[in-house]
Amino acid sequence: MKKPDRALRDIHTADDAGGNGIHPLACLLVTILYILAVMSFQKYNMAGLAGMALYILILCIWYDISILDMLRHIWPAFLLTAMIGIANPIFDSTVSAGTLSMATLIVKGCLCAAAAYILIAQTGIRPLCSALRTLHFPKELIVVLLLMYRYLTALVREVKQMLTAYRLRTPGTKGLPFRTWGSFVGLLLLRSIDRAEEVYESMQLRGFQGDFLLSPGSYSPVWSAVYTVLWGIAIFALRFFPVFQMAEVLLWRILK
Repeated sequence: MKKPDRALRDIHTADDAGGNGIHPLACLLVTILYILAVMSFQKYNMAGLAGMALYILILCIWYDISILDMLRHIWPAFLLTAMIGIANPIFDSTVSAGTLSMATLIVKGCLCAAAAYILIAQTGIRPLCSALRTLHFPKELIVVLLLMYRYLTALVREVKQMLTAYRLRTPGTKGLPFRTWGSFVGLLLLRSIDRAEEVYESMQLRGFQGDFLLSPGSYSPVWSAVYTVLWGIAIFALRFFPVFQMAEVLLWRILK
């Protein structure tokens, strides 16, 4: 029961996001710029990627995002990049160079996944869809993204209710026996389809036509512009200047 409850809590947390006074378009543009900067590093430049981690650390502190929760959500990115780069030590020039390139690839994937996680945590799914629509992303694609998110919520709730009903009928059992997996998944599919139809009908009754309108006055244009410019300068500096080496030199000069 802990996993469905935790999943619902994470979904509701994302729904409640977006009250930081910054327009979601500004957050989206900064995130895209950051991901492009991270992906532009050479495959052996681990020191430069370490500097890019400052962006993740600062935003986690600013928005009070738990680093442990973030790591729990982005671990699939770690596994995926590790599987992609596992052959680097074999096909690279040397084993040490291949190991370094594999580690760089893993760090790149984790930083990009962390940036995407922070974007969702600070804006919310509906404001993010509005920002994507502002950039003229296809409406159909954005609607599919939103409906997948809404139907995922319905799916998790159905899993929670079915697990609760099963445990009430079979007290003392631990987990779901293998022999019941087939019927459980089949019933879950039928219940999810019915619930998804109810969600879609509710959205139609509320007048949803594929448009994503934000409440006027919810975001500050000035603060959003300042946020975009300052982070753009910071990301540029982190990308093209050895921040840690410069800080080390400055520290040695101060100590002397």
